[in-house]
Amino acid sequence: MKVLLATLLCSAAWAQSTPVYQVFAVQYADLKDFAVPALVAGADQSRKMDIAMMFWVIKGEGRNILFDCGFYREKFMKQWHPANYEKPSIAIARAGLKPEDITDIVISHIHWDHADGFDLFPNAKVSIQKEELAYYAGEAWQGHRRTAADPDDIVGLVRFNIEGRLNLIDGDDREIFPGIRAYTGGKHTFASQFLTVHTAGGTVVLASDNVYLNENLEKHVPIAATLDADSNLRTQDRMKQLATRPGLIIPGHDPAVMKVFPAVAPGVVRIE
Repeated sequence: MKVLLATLLCSAAWAQSTPVYQVFAVQYADLKDFAVPALVAGADQSRKMDIAMMFWVIKGEGRNILFDCGFYREKFMKQWHPANYEKPSIAIARAGLKPEDITDIVISHIHWDHADGFDLFPNAKVSIQKEELAYYAGEAWQGHRRTAADPDDIVGLVRFNIEGRLNLIDGDDREIFPGIRAYTGGKHTFASQFLTVHTAGGTVVLASDNVYLNENLEKHVPIAATLDADSNLRTQDRMKQLATRPGLIIPGHDPAVMKVFPAVAPGVVRIE
C-alpha cells in the first residue's frame, strides 16, 4: 500500500512539474480515392477513401515545434496530384504562426509527405532518428535503389547536419524536450518514430504513419506498409499504454482527426 501511494505521489508530482503543451493538427491537402488496402493490412481490395495530409504543431515552453513538415517539391505534386493543397509554410498561418516562428521540426520518418518540407522554415532545427538518416543516406542505396527516401531530402538533411541544424535522436524512449518523448515505432521505415506530448488533457501520442487510420487501432490490424507487421502491432499496444486514453492516439492520415477534435481555424484542430 505504501509503495502504491508513493508511486501515485511521484506521478502527481511529475505531472505538476512537467511542461504543458498545446497540440494542433493542420491539414494541408487531401489525396483522393486512396486505396485502403495500402493503409490497413488485409482490407477489401475495392475500398477507397480520401485521406488527410497533415502535420502537427506543438506549442509551449517558448517553442513552436512541428512534428513532420509536409511536402512541396514539384515532383511530388505531379506524381500524387493532391487536392486542396496549401504549401506547409503557408498553411502554418492557420495555426497563428509564420514560417520563421518555427523553432524545431521533428521528422517521424523519411517519406516524402512527412519530411520534404524541412527547409521551408528558416529558423528551425531538425530532429530525426540517428539510424533513420544513417540508413537512408548510406546502406539503402547499396546494390539497389530504395524509394522510401527522396535523394533531394537526404542531401538536404545532410547539409543541415553540416550546418549544425540537425539533431540526431539516438534510439527509443528519449526526452527530446521537457515533456516530449520520442519512441522508435513499428518499422514503417527503417527507424520511424512517434512522440508523446504532455498536455492539459493528458498524454497525447502523435503516431504519424506508425498508425495510418483509427481502423488500424480499432481492429488491431497492422499498417500495410511496414517492414515488420508484428513490430507494428507491438507499437500499437505500446501507444495504448502511453496515451492517457485511446482517443489521444493520433493517426497519420485519418480525416476523422479533423472531425472529432475542436476546430480553431479551417483545417486546424486542437488536440488536448
